[in-house]
Amino acid sequence: MLERGLQEAVAARVARFEAIERQLADPAVASDPRRWQPLAQERGELEPLVTAYRRWQAVLDDLEAARSLLRESDDPDEREYLAGEVERLDAERSRLEGELRRLVLPRDPRDQRNVIMEIRAGTGGEEAALFAADLFRMYQRYAERQGWRTEVMSSTESDLGGFKEVIFSVTGRGAYSRLKHESGVHRVQRVPVTESGGRIHTSTATVAVLPEAEEVEVEINPDDLEIDTFSASGPGGQHVNKTESAVRITHKPTGIVVTCQDERSQHKNRARALKILRARLLDYYVRRQQQELSEQRRVQVGTGERSEKIRTYNFRENRVTDHRIGLTLYRLDEIMDGDLDELIDALAAREEAARMGEAVS
Repeated sequence: MLERGLQEAVAARVARFEAIERQLADPAVASDPRRWQPLAQERGELEPLVTAYRRWQAVLDDLEAARSLLRESDDPDEREYLAGEVERLDAERSRLEGELRRLVLPRDPRDQRNVIMEIRAGTGGEEAALFAADLFRMYQRYAERQGWRTEVMSSTESDLGGFKEVIFSVTGRGAYSRLKHESGVHRVQRVPVTESGGRIHTSTATVAVLPEAEEVEVEINPDDLEIDTFSASGPGGQHVNKTESAVRITHKPTGIVVTCQDERSQHKNRARALKILRARLLDYYVRRQQQELSEQRRVQVGTGERSEKIRTYNFRENRVTDHRIGLTLYRLDEIMDGDLDELIDALAAREEAARMGEAVS
């Protein structure tokens, strides 16, 4: 059965759901998008819990009725049938109580946000840059599968067409909840295109996943910014711009530097750089707050320290291993094509189990 405190928490959310439904039925609210939209969003977030709770109540009623009939029945066939019903309903009750425990847990308020992803080549020279480009395409294809939109905000190419660095946005509901576990060091084991002897090399790339910050969350004082402009350039003379359209913004209090030069317009590069800076500052302030609250439970936003190796991609064996959960899959080709759900689902399940453990303790 549900613990008393849990029942009270669930009942409070159900009451809130019903109050929202009454407000949404009010013509004055329905005609005002600024009032209607946040209420509709909150209703959508509460609906799975309310549905599970109402189903749980119905199952409890059916279970009590089946037990009562079983106690009163003298017919062997009927008793056998009712005993089976009691067993089935009791299992359903237990499942729904587990679901309610999960749904009542507080969610990360950033889970529904868009994200800014930063991929940088690590150790391995040109091969690391090529691997960074492979990871970028993998996330692009995953976003396409989810119906999300990606946009490159800044990039620095290598001589062979890889990326020394690529920063891009992913726009879509729930993007942060699905991608936040990708932060960390990704390791590749394969024969590089630059290797003539067929030897396997090990290279790395780092991935950072930042929830897109709202302007009200991170206040940027213009006096704290040092803004430089310069001429954009690219490998082999590509994208060379004789005007000073590239923008470099330095946030003096934290030392965070953002450079954007992909757009030909200085105004667009400045806007993109400020957007990236805002996300990095939110990440910086959240991590600093977490460190102050508890050194033992310090985490990087998005889960996983950036200095840790979180995943290995072995091309010869067609294998991917996520070291945080000990999961190995032998379908690297499909994963590099954006089929990441099995990995992401397993990581989300681990996060949920950890949150439930914290709630119990």
